[in-house]
Amino acid sequence: MALTQERKQEILTQYQVHETDTGSADVQVAMITARINRLSEHLQSNKKDHSSRRGLLKLIGQRKRLLSYILEENRERYQALIGRLGIRG
Repeated sequence: MALTQERKQEILTQYQVHETDTGSADVQVAMITARINRLSEHLQSNKKDHSSRRGLLKLIGQRKRLLSYILEENRERYQALIGRLGIRG
């Protein structure tokens, strides 16, 4: 369930912190969220795909760790990011 190059570029331009940013925590969280959303759609129609479910859980854990890092660094940036991504309702 890889993202297309065009979709990655869109996410990168939306969430980069500065002009040459390609790997900040914000960008990583946005990329992982896109992958999580895509995997969730896949698992709704393929309920018995347990290996993809395991991958989804690993991605959720990775995103959680990155979000906790952002929260420790800058609370306002964290609030803005989860608001933009629409996570944690």
